[in-house]
Amino acid sequence: MNLNCGLDLIGEVLYGKWKIRLLCFIHQGHLRPSELQRKIPDASRRVLNIQLKELEEHELVTKTIYAQVPPKVEYFLTDFGKTLVPVIAALGNWGDQHEDRLRKVILKRMGEYASE
Repeated sequence: MNLNCGLDLIGEVLYGKWKIRLLCFIHQGHLRPSELQRKIPDASRRVLNIQLKELEEHELVTKTIYAQVPPKVEYFLTDFGKTLVPVIAALGNWGDQHEDRLRKVILKRMGEYASE
């Protein structure tokens, strides 16, 4: 594992297809696992749970379990996790600014994989 610079570190913490989206949705107030599943229907519940656990281990989110029947679970950004919000917003803005170009190159690449 190469952890020699900030990019290596952030890659290690945010590596995972859904982690940035999970952080964004939790920041927007979608706190319960079922809400997050509805916001990211392409992800399996198992994968979301694994990535939420990793975000928790990296101290970006915290999980609150309410003692009731049935149990209620909610996720919240930690103060440390909140420091990522402007970074995620900047990435989203960059994606919005280059949406057409990004879509074109992604679809082109997907077409190349389909023909292999």
